[in-house]
Amino acid sequence: MNKNHIILASSSPRRIDIMHQHGIHPVIIPANVDESIPEGADMEDAVMYLALKKALFVEEKIRTEEKEQDKNSVIIAADTVVYKDRIIGKPKDRQDAFEILWSLKGKMHEVATGVCILQAGTTIRHCFCEITKVFFKDFTEEELNAYLDTPEPYDKAGAYAIQGAFAQYVDHIEGDLNNVIGFPWDRIQLEFDRILG
Repeated sequence: MNKNHIILASSSPRRIDIMHQHGIHPVIIPANVDESIPEGADMEDAVMYLALKKALFVEEKIRTEEKEQDKNSVIIAADTVVYKDRIIGKPKDRQDAFEILWSLKGKMHEVATGVCILQAGTTIRHCFCEITKVFFKDFTEEELNAYLDTPEPYDKAGAYAIQGAFAQYVDHIEGDLNNVIGFPWDRIQLEFDRILG
């Protein structure tokens, strides 16, 4: 992957950190797209749709800006949602964050990340979805309100960061921790090597 010019279609500090941990220092071009999910889309289709939408946005942006060094770049875009009886994205406000987390306490939910790997200027577009099961412990209303007093939950799918303060309420996971953080690195590396290696 190091030999390719990589663009990350995200300004997520968590996604950037994961890439840096693996020696990849991408160009950051955030994809400012409408993240509405198509009516009737299931969890896997929804996250792959949004990841592709983000990758195509960035491809169009580099095409119109005509930056020579970006023309044949590999664009990686991702979108993450939480699923428990419905698709759960980022909370709208504190009340929404409270209702989301309260509905998940003591239960299992799934975290799905859709990833799109796209080579600019070609027809190479590959999207996939990784799913991890997350099991929460019980917690009190007081504990939840203390968490909601922090800025952490408000820009995260499902209103929590598994690598942050909410980790104490996670019993265990089944699957890739980085997927819950929003960037399933092992699978990304595997798929990248398979289609571009």
